[in-house]
Amino acid sequence: MIWQGKRYWLVGASEGLGLALAEALSARGAHLVLSARNPERLAMVAAALPGPAEVLPLDVADGAAVRAAGARLGALDGVIWLAGVYWPMRAQDWDADQVEAMCDVNFTGCARVIGAVLPGMLARGQGHIVITGSLSGFRGLPGAIGYGASKAGCMSLAESLHADLRGSGIRVQLANPGFIRTRLTAQNAFAMPQIMEPAEAAAHMLRLMEGTRFAQSFPRPFSWLFRLANFMPDRLYYRLFAPK
Repeated sequence: MIWQGKRYWLVGASEGLGLALAEALSARGAHLVLSARNPERLAMVAAALPGPAEVLPLDVADGAAVRAAGARLGALDGVIWLAGVYWPMRAQDWDADQVEAMCDVNFTGCARVIGAVLPGMLARGQGHIVITGSLSGFRGLPGAIGYGASKAGCMSLAESLHADLRGSGIRVQLANPGFIRTRLTAQNAFAMPQIMEPAEAAAHMLRLMEGTRFAQSFPRPFSWLFRLANFMPDRLYYRLFAPK
């Protein structure tokens, strides 16, 4: 993978994993377009990067704004979906506004962004789409109302894109991280096994993007537990992951 001069749009680049990945890609010579909701924070990030970076403030919940951003950006070598909101939540504590925000930003926002860039990639016969899912998206978990479902949607979207676009010149990849130390996971009151620093998670994503695999779940061996859970019968799965 040669990053020098490649133009990539990072959506969700102002902090956490998005910021760490922006720093790593910029150091490799990529030309970045950085999007998030906070223009002041984006400007600070862009100014600190070693390579060229454009700032494009964006609320991915605004469909018209996303379409306008895609038209303004023109030709891109790739797009990386990193944006997300999160509140830990049980069904007993359902907050309609927060659930709707997690679904609308985390999943529908992803679909909006892909829809804004995919037609141009198809017309050119080339492109790179990277979607960030989550280990929490493999199967329903307690306390993950909204977030787990939205990430499962992203993962399914990536799988369908990969199936449809094979041989088209457009490469689709899916990264499924576990816990990353950010202001969002700081809300969790439970133990978070193998929690990663953002730079560590970004290194995993870079290895995926520089390789040929479609998907990667990390960190290991924590991710193996979630993959194995897909094969567990319901009675065993819920006894282990959601004991009464």
